[in-house]
Amino acid sequence: MLRRFPFVPLLLVPFYLSACMVGPDFKSPPAPSVKNYTAAESDAGHSAVNAPTLVSGKDIPAQWWSVYRSTELDHLIRLALQDSPNIQSAQATLRAAQEDYAAQSGNILYPQVDGSIKSDRRSLSGVSFGQSGNFIYSLHNASVNVSYMLDFFGAGRRYLESLRAGVDYQGYQLEAAHLALTANIVTSAISEASLKSQLQAAQEIVDNARHQLAIVEQQGKLGVLTPSAVLNQRTLLAQAEVQLPPLEKQRVQIKHRISVLAGRFPGQQISAGKGMPDFSLDSLHLPEQLPLSLPSELVRQRPDIRAAEAILHQASAQVGLATANLYPSLTISANYGKEAVKFGDLLSGPASSVWGLGSNVLQPLFHGGELTAKRRQALASFAAARAQYRQVLLQAFQNVADVLLALQMDARTLALQEKAASLSAETLHLVDKQFSLGAASYLALLNAQQAFQQSHIGVVQARALLLSDTAALFQAMGGGWWQRDGAYQSVSGDKEIQ
Repeated sequence: MLRRFPFVPLLLVPFYLSACMVGPDFKSPPAPSVKNYTAAESDAGHSAVNAPTLVSGKDIPAQWWSVYRSTELDHLIRLALQDSPNIQSAQATLRAAQEDYAAQSGNILYPQVDGSIKSDRRSLSGVSFGQSGNFIYSLHNASVNVSYMLDFFGAGRRYLESLRAGVDYQGYQLEAAHLALTANIVTSAISEASLKSQLQAAQEIVDNARHQLAIVEQQGKLGVLTPSAVLNQRTLLAQAEVQLPPLEKQRVQIKHRISVLAGRFPGQQISAGKGMPDFSLDSLHLPEQLPLSLPSELVRQRPDIRAAEAILHQASAQVGLATANLYPSLTISANYGKEAVKFGDLLSGPASSVWGLGSNVLQPLFHGGELTAKRRQALASFAAARAQYRQVLLQAFQNVADVLLALQMDARTLALQEKAASLSAETLHLVDKQFSLGAASYLALLNAQQAFQQSHIGVVQARALLLSDTAALFQAMGGGWWQRDGAYQSVSGDKEIQ
């Protein structure tokens, strides 16, 4: 066997080599040494009656939107995750990166083996051999060619490391698209529910204003009220009615947005015979408890932080690649085949065996400073990626801190709005009764009506805002994507690359 294929031992060398890798070995950045997101975190979410309780260290469910206990919302999100073009685009981009990595791995890690069959028809002049005329003959060749670049200094493996980090980046981009889609649907559903409740409140205000106008007009006919009082009530009715079209416009636009998020055209049915669901604040339950991840866990949960880390890893691998390019590279090649003047003799007959061995050592000598400049460029890019990673980390912690503050403040606002609404309702009922008996002035009634209008709509807006804050917290915590079946798993891992 060795006599027939004398290059086989040389081809086995790459599989037994343990070459070094120049350049830095990447390590995942450590979690920041902070204990709390905000200085007043211990009081966040606990200072108001309406605020959900924050449970530190509690796991975030993969289907975090289930805490709102809305079957319509759950069904809509499941369909959106299947049909959203953004999700499909991110999935395809990830597959493309994975296939590119697979293709380059085969090219770098393993020998390249190619087989070829050639047939030539040739004519040689007989003059060279002292004869007249031409000699015409056929030459057939069948051969196997093998080549392999010995990766002594790790240039190929650093390149593959960079591609692996690129795959990770696209994987975390997919998880980020998944999280953004679910959060946008939840907040859009809350916005629609808020606008629907505001429309109902505004319509009640219009109905009350019409009722009061009928009373005022009757009292005006009897001479109890002046014409200016009647005109004021008509103005109040017109001002109440003018609030309806903008609210309806916003509600319909939100429904259009939900349709597009679900991968459907505005107005298109969500499924056969079923239109887009109508959300109301009564159908969306405010969760009693909210998970609050530890600061040390946040860096592994947020897909944007993981994506920034993948970019940092990619930049680190590029430094190693630029360093390896300063060193020599060795490529070995071999071929074995047969030649015959008849095609059938290639398989059996008097065919001639031909083989060859070769090697090529390439040592950069002078490139006008190109290679060292590229290494300095890679180092600068790594420094930029490290700074960008820290910026993403800081913004993530700010995001969490802002949401915690919003939960605290908006819960207080809702409590105050509900108290104001209760008082204004009692006041309006009392003044309305007094006005009908002639014991209160029309001005007092107008003031009571306006106070009731503002407080009633204020409660709706404050409740919707608190619901949106809870969705924002789930998004800020990463949305529990790592708990989901089929969640992306890093191909590089979190440990040092060897």
